[in-house]
Amino acid sequence: MEARNRTLPDWLTRIRTRQIKLPRFQRFEAWPTVNITSLLNNVLRELPVGAVLVLEVGEEEPFISRTVVGAPETGERVIEHLLDGQQRLTALWRSLTDDYPDRSYFVHLEEDEETGAPIYATSRARWMKDGRKYPLKLDEQDLLWKEKMIPVSLLRPDDSAAAALTEWAMKASGGDMQVVLEIIQQVNGLRAQFAKFNIPFLSLPSTTPKETALSVFIQMNTSATPLTAYDIVVAQVEAGTEKSLHDLVGNLKASVPHIEEYVSASDLMLTTSALLQGKVATQSNFLSKGFSAGLIDNWEVVKTGIKRAIEFLEQERILDAKRLPTDVIVAPLSALWGLAPKGLDAEGEARTLLRKYLWRAFFTDRYERTSATRALADFKELRSLLEGNRDAKPLVFSDEEWPLPTPEQLSLAGWPTKKDRLPRALMALSLRAGGYDLADSAPATRENLKEREYHHLFPVARLKEQGKGEDEIYRALNCALVTWKTNRTISAKAPERYLAERREGTSLGEAEVRSRLESHLVPYDEMVSAGYEEFLAARAALMHAMMLKLCSGQSV
Repeated sequence: MEARNRTLPDWLTRIRTRQIKLPRFQRFEAWPTVNITSLLNNVLRELPVGAVLVLEVGEEEPFISRTVVGAPETGERVIEHLLDGQQRLTALWRSLTDDYPDRSYFVHLEEDEETGAPIYATSRARWMKDGRKYPLKLDEQDLLWKEKMIPVSLLRPDDSAAAALTEWAMKASGGDMQVVLEIIQQVNGLRAQFAKFNIPFLSLPSTTPKETALSVFIQMNTSATPLTAYDIVVAQVEAGTEKSLHDLVGNLKASVPHIEEYVSASDLMLTTSALLQGKVATQSNFLSKGFSAGLIDNWEVVKTGIKRAIEFLEQERILDAKRLPTDVIVAPLSALWGLAPKGLDAEGEARTLLRKYLWRAFFTDRYERTSATRALADFKELRSLLEGNRDAKPLVFSDEEWPLPTPEQLSLAGWPTKKDRLPRALMALSLRAGGYDLADSAPATRENLKEREYHHLFPVARLKEQGKGEDEIYRALNCALVTWKTNRTISAKAPERYLAERREGTSLGEAEVRSRLESHLVPYDEMVSAGYEEFLAARAALMHAMMLKLCSGQSV
């Protein structure tokens, strides 16, 4: 490995001519605005930005590659692969060519009040409307110059920027040649800094074996966004199988469009594959020898399992992450659905088994601790049942080890907007029967849940008047998801009053209102005539009965 120096203009030329590209296994652009601004400020202050790592390319590219974001797709022969430094070089290329669609970068030529820096970089948000980039004032040269701001793109150290500078200065000055000369003089001084700025690099020769290049890539990556286990597995898969895990995960997202409504697709893919390989889902196992090969070998099972698992969650009316009591369940479900039979009674039996597993995971403490280890143990035992071993007795089904909550415990569960498992489990249960809105009668769906609000069935103000404390008021059993319009209409009205308004608002009368409440497992009679404690007890009984059915695998 050889250390060399290269100035910024040379790096930009290699990007523009497509002489340098990224191996396909590289992760995608990830830097936030603050990192980009900080990088530009380092150049302005002539501070180092760290070395990058390249692999020289011989007659053929060792890895399938892609261009730097925003760079031309065609050009000269590729002579280098960029192994480390993508975020820095991409940020410099895109800011200096004004290629960000939602951001523009500028340099202030006056002292920064916070840091005291005489010159500093900043950015402004942009957006497109009717084919134009807003706010329009950021393209008005005279307005920018009044604030002593210039676009970073004027500092690009090449001939095209020099010509653009003269045109920009004429418009900014209103034709005043003295101001034109002042602008050009100041900007050229900064352009000179960018032109001589050095970004050193380490170079691997073209004879470097692919496995060695991959190993160095993993060990040398020192960017501000460290490699994740997924990034490393992507590289290992590329080197070992010449398949793109990015492409496979992209295909997975396309075939299961709602997957990330629940969990990260890449994380779920790794965790599901680990279970299928009989391994605990930990980073060390993701990076262990043979894991990447096993992932590719099992890919169709992983993909099929995730697709069927997400469909199963939807059928059980678990519609998004906010209503998911524990995300630990998704990977074992995916692995099990990947192995489950398809069609007729065999699939029906699998569905019953996995429904029982799903709801017991929601309503017991099984995954409160050591969840990864327990998920693997449960997967193995449930897999044995799926494969016909009638003697298998999964521990997750043990009432002695993992008892279900009593009605009294359900009554005490807190408000479901928090991440506590039991309140969310109760909210999931209340949607299982449809969750019809109390006013417009629309059933709960993934789309309209985003418009729904957590409504107090017994209003906060009324309960406070009765001397109830926060912990008594904010109970899961005092909650239902309704549209924001319904929530505003009900407001702080007493239950008997707003239910009377609902009865009067439909020609179907009381039967329809009862039906809407039943779809949330809400007892109508206790809402109308009983006190708060009696209502909570009655709803707890309804919830408990439904919980027992689902936790035994029954179809409700």
